[in-house]
Amino acid sequence: MSAEAANPGAHSRRRGRPRIDLRRLGRAALLGPAGRDRLPDAIGHVAEAHRAHHPDADMAILHKAYVLAESSHRGQFRKSGEPYITHPLAVTLILAELGAETTTLTASLLHDTVEDTDVTLDQVRAEFGAEVCYLVDGVTKLEKVDYGAAAEPETFRKMLVATGNDVRVMSIKLADRLHNMRTLGVMRPEKQVRIAKVTRDVLIPLAERLGVQALKTELEDLVFAILHPEEYERTRALIADNTTAGDSLDAMAESFKAVLRDADIDAEVLIRPRHFVSVHRISLKRGELRGTDFGRLLVLVGEDADCYGVLGELHTCFTPVISEFKDFIAAPKFNLYQSLHTAVAGPDGAVAEVLIRTHQMHKVAEAGVIALGNPYVPVEGTAEGAEPADGERADPTRPGWLSRLLDWQESTPDPDTFWTSLRADLAQDREITVFRADGGTLGLPAGASCVDAAYAQYGEQAHACIGARVNGRLATLSTVLSDGDTVHLLLAQDAASGPSPDWLDHARTPAARIAITTWLAAHPEGAKAPAAAPRRPAPAPAERPAVVNAVVDLPDATVRLAGCCTPVPPDAVTGFAVRGGVVTVHREECPGVARMKSLKREPVTVRWGDAGEARVTLVAESFGRPRLLADLTEAIATQGAAIVSATVEPPSEQRVRHTYTLQLPDAAGLPALMRAMRDVPGVYDVSRTQHPATTA
Repeated sequence: MSAEAANPGAHSRRRGRPRIDLRRLGRAALLGPAGRDRLPDAIGHVAEAHRAHHPDADMAILHKAYVLAESSHRGQFRKSGEPYITHPLAVTLILAELGAETTTLTASLLHDTVEDTDVTLDQVRAEFGAEVCYLVDGVTKLEKVDYGAAAEPETFRKMLVATGNDVRVMSIKLADRLHNMRTLGVMRPEKQVRIAKVTRDVLIPLAERLGVQALKTELEDLVFAILHPEEYERTRALIADNTTAGDSLDAMAESFKAVLRDADIDAEVLIRPRHFVSVHRISLKRGELRGTDFGRLLVLVGEDADCYGVLGELHTCFTPVISEFKDFIAAPKFNLYQSLHTAVAGPDGAVAEVLIRTHQMHKVAEAGVIALGNPYVPVEGTAEGAEPADGERADPTRPGWLSRLLDWQESTPDPDTFWTSLRADLAQDREITVFRADGGTLGLPAGASCVDAAYAQYGEQAHACIGARVNGRLATLSTVLSDGDTVHLLLAQDAASGPSPDWLDHARTPAARIAITTWLAAHPEGAKAPAAAPRRPAPAPAERPAVVNAVVDLPDATVRLAGCCTPVPPDAVTGFAVRGGVVTVHREECPGVARMKSLKREPVTVRWGDAGEARVTLVAESFGRPRLLADLTEAIATQGAAIVSATVEPPSEQRVRHTYTLQLPDAAGLPALMRAMRDVPGVYDVSRTQHPATTA
């Protein structure tokens, strides 16, 4: 079954050679190696595919690897009855057609020798070098006799760690799984289902993240056929019943060529038939399919600027569907993918999806990291042939998701937890980039919250996180981040602070979930205490201030400080006469002043007398945490202020609002008091009231 062409009768498959007859190659392999001056026939097809991408490649190393693989596997057969050497040959041919370099092909020929024959890693290292040895070791399975039921998850852990040093390890594994899936029909149905589920949950997401679309699409079709046979058969019948579906695409392709030719743009226009899973998804989305739904048009050009030139011509000469436009050239996907996506309607109303990219972009879109060759170079000062496991490698293409995966897997020694977390991590198939306050960046899965950002930036120190500023605005830790957001995470100074169980509801990344779960398990008493829920204190009895040090120029007037804004020296103030010969004094910015003026009330001049006691109402905004109320009242007492009354509102989204009416021995001490309250961990703002204070 083809991964690329769902309808081979209507459109040609991917350009290139037809699939090789592996049974014939197996028979050739049994005849032994050819003469010294030529490659064996069994590997000649691999050499041909390799030279198509690397004309100057040295084939001697491939010859040598084939001879060792063939002699080592001689006498072994696959369950299908084919000589076993056909499997490493097929895996190597898959990689060669995708453009893998010679070292990868050498390792793929040998990838099962250490696992299934008497060949040792020391022998591979001695004959082929440290790089080939590292790749072979990376894909070698762990023995069930040693690991039992944990063998499969621990094997994947081993491969992923090896991939962290060299992504070519996973390239070989993906090609290995593709050939095994192609030949899975000889297995028992229950084993087919088990292997297909692991392929769906782990290998296909890895192929997507590494950008190897050519392998991913065929794996999707093979898994689809095994796990959803009825839907697969319906899709196959749908494609078979639409043998003329490509006519509309053919007509539009010719129109595209004419338009681009007239615009003097050198471009190649190809028809890209959809694979089975893609057709199935489109049919679920749109219901009845049109002819143009069975494929897409691909326009290949030489330079990046030509991509936008093509886009302009197509949008000028055809009717664009603006909602379908996406620019993955200016903003590449996290798996290296670059292309312009659009859709246009032809004269007959048929809508075709269009992909526009350069030839190099297309190579990377198909083969992903395989198309990059060997991006690894020894770190300065490291010998050229140094063991990859011993010395670091400078890897400019190492994706952020892989770094995150390698970090959190170290915290999960339990194989079952690792296996579950791995599947959950790989199920998140989009990534966003957010900016840190220090100018750095964090790569996070789409849907990640401030909780995830905290653990990605600070690790276990994020246990003390009490809030965040997102794009300059205060935000709760549950806030979901968007691509391009700037996140400033706020940490408590109290080292004993810890996460709330509620954080697990907002954590998307395994690293965050594992760290939170581990802390909660180690601090059961902390998990039981409700986070951000200080107790409401009993208010102290209200007392009138002994002295009001505000003076007005009205004889026999009684002066009262307004409770809505509680002015104190040296606030700019004004007064208004009310009933009973009382003058109420407000801060000038108090809303009550504007309200009195709107009622045509004449203001009264007020000045401050000698400094003395003052009453003030302050509001403290904070993120909830244990002991917050105790710390705030201690800070107030340290400044010599007396609490007249206090109100603590119920927490909302981990934020708590405290309102205190305080008696100060000296009004000049107010700024110092407010600073002391702001310095309490968890408090992010302290302000004077601008509305009537609530007293108990």
